[in-house]
Amino acid sequence: MKYDLHNHTHHSPCSNLKPEVLLKFAKKKGMNGIAVTDHNTMKGALEVKKLNKDKDFKVILGEEVGTNYGDVIGLYLQKEIKSSELFSVIDEIKAQDGLIIIPHPLRSSTNSTHTFKYKIEKIKNKIDAIECFNARMLPGDNEKSQAVAKRLKIAGTGGSDAHFRFEIGGAYTIFEGSLRRAIKQRKTGYDGTILYGPFGGLLSFLRRRRCFNQFHF
Repeated sequence: MKYDLHNHTHHSPCSNLKPEVLLKFAKKKGMNGIAVTDHNTMKGALEVKKLNKDKDFKVILGEEVGTNYGDVIGLYLQKEIKSSELFSVIDEIKAQDGLIIIPHPLRSSTNSTHTFKYKIEKIKNKIDAIECFNARMLPGDNEKSQAVAKRLKIAGTGGSDAHFRFEIGGAYTIFEGSLRRAIKQRKTGYDGTILYGPFGGLLSFLRRRRCFNQFHF
């Protein structure tokens, strides 16, 4: 199975992806499922879930939560996370029987919000996985995350971090059977490309500043 576990819609201020476009192109790219993980909201995830009529294609309700130490992804959520304090966010996700993934933990960026600033070693027993392949990474960043996951014996996942149409399916998680079980048993793989990564990041920067609204990439 191939699931892209990190996607955004226009409910994130840095994305212009319509829910129906995300769903359509994820299927075109050969994904068997996706997680919709908008910044600090589940609106996009709920819309994509409602639009999906294909019982063989899975949509996971998720959210990328901004915390005081960086972003945290919650999967299999039932309601939006209210807190922004790292340990409270972890507790909220666990209370919903959700999975916790640390996305792009070692991203090289001048924007500190993109780097996870808490030592993963100290919370390795509280999280379920590290994003080991993010399609928006610069060369070398994914390898750093993979090395940490291997050293700490934590499951690794892949996600495109898609904010625009051309990014969908750029990275994904590979597993057999149940995703939840595969992550818990550390039996996941990942693959993808970072070919368009920096370009997508630039478009998100421009989108936040409302430099374009009507164009769909």
